[in-house]
Amino acid sequence: MKIEKIYIGGWFQRTTLQLSEIYDFLREGTSKLNLEKEKLQKLRDNLGLEDIEYSIDGLEFLQFETHENITVKIFEDGLIVLNYKNMKEFSLFKDIEHLRDYYENKLSPAISYLFSLGAPVPKELANIETVYPYFIVLNNESKENIDLLLQKTEGQKYFEYQSTNYDVLRGDKYYFINNKKKTIKEVERYIEEQIFIREFKAQLHRYLNLHRIIWEKIADVKENARIKGKNIVKLSSKIDGYEKTINLIDARINQMSTYLKTREKIAKGDVELKEALDLIGYRYETLGNTLAYMQQLWDMTQNYVKSAAALFRDLRQDVTSQSISSLTIVTSMGVGASLIGLFTESAPTFTIFGLAYFFILALIGFISNKVMKTVSENKIYEVTDMEYDKDI
Repeated sequence: MKIEKIYIGGWFQRTTLQLSEIYDFLREGTSKLNLEKEKLQKLRDNLGLEDIEYSIDGLEFLQFETHENITVKIFEDGLIVLNYKNMKEFSLFKDIEHLRDYYENKLSPAISYLFSLGAPVPKELANIETVYPYFIVLNNESKENIDLLLQKTEGQKYFEYQSTNYDVLRGDKYYFINNKKKTIKEVERYIEEQIFIREFKAQLHRYLNLHRIIWEKIADVKENARIKGKNIVKLSSKIDGYEKTINLIDARINQMSTYLKTREKIAKGDVELKEALDLIGYRYETLGNTLAYMQQLWDMTQNYVKSAAALFRDLRQDVTSQSISSLTIVTSMGVGASLIGLFTESAPTFTIFGLAYFFILALIGFISNKVMKTVSENKIYEVTDMEYDKDI
């Protein structure tokens, strides 16, 4: 059995400006940003670069070859596609692992460091493990051989698409594309769009799950019926952290519509994708609808965390007011004692009794302040909020 190529890829929002920065880094190992020169050069050397090319085909992209038999294609919108050439059936899993290792341990660290300055990626998003789709390209293989490959990899078929030019058999992580008449470039265009669509959908699913997780975290803080005063500042800081995360993710979500519209327009004008659009064309509209839903969902999440932040600001003000009231009482006690002394003695004189009297007043003030602070910290504050059924 002859396997032509294997592809993997990923997508995260980028622009043509960042593509130019990647190109400069690949050619010279440099950056105009304040990054360590030695580390940049080391990361570049680790890529094992050979030929580098900058082109445009609908979108701007750069492509480079490595001495490890790998071709990497990076588009201006952030799509990255890698393929491993000259494969053999018996080394399928070894070659897949090799390709994945290059992506995760060589290419990704280089690009991550290159863009390490600026707005951060939320840790909730950065810590999610990526599950790649693997695209295995075959050449006029029999259905029996393709079914055998499926059994060796996943054993379960999700869907099958047949046409005059190529067939697609998909598992969960594996796509088997049996090419009949198309050039490898035409098949590659289908794979590029399929990776973009799958990654776009996967990101939206991650955002949905993050909404659920963060909403529950906010609810755990906000929906406590009774909170001690000393815990209010700590819980308020948690809410502030969630608000920052939500704002970062919201910005990422709002960026996505531009990329989807551009990809859809280019794909529908590409003659090489004419047949493939029968299979994937409707998904642009579906993803657009899902994106709109997700934007509305994150608007709700933002409003929820804002209401929680406002609630805890009010509680902090109550605690501060209590502290000021306690300090006022202690101060008043000291002033009162001074006035009593002023009106009961004709002239102030230094005596042992006066010194003892001073220290007794100071001790009373210290103890009073401690008692009132403890009372304030352990005072129970009522936190009330409307309860909703969770059906989202």
